[in-house]
Amino acid sequence: QVQLVESGGGLAQEGGSLRLTCAASGRSIGLITMGWFRQAPGKEREFVAAIDWSGGSTVVADSVKGRFTISREAVQNTMYLHMNSLKPEDTAIYYCAGQGSKFGSNIKTPQKYEFWGQGTQITVSS
Repeated sequence: QVQLVESGGGLAQEGGSLRLTCAASGRSIGLITMGWFRQAPGKEREFVAAIDWSGGSTVVADSVKGRFTISREAVQNTMYLHMNSLKPEDTAIYYCAGQGSKFGSNIKTPQKYEFWGQGTQITVSS
């Protein structure tokens, strides 16, 4: 089993920055694709970014492109989401997720991810 734990959430002013961390433990060697999703109240879970754990290729949603960056430290089994120029519409619970499938067309579909963290709240005030 794989355990994912997010940290780094909290409050931010519009235009500010935050960094989320996702620490993987357990049988994390099976993780091939890792991603960040978010869910605002009353909305569906939304893809934010994903990374190929071994090769480092990344994909970022259009809604956050140019503002958010995903990265990882493979040796430390840690993934990051660097968030800049935050907007009130970025307010949501942010989840990290992992799957054992090859990095490809499946990366934006939450149902394809087998492992999830508990989520961390991000609130951006204007």
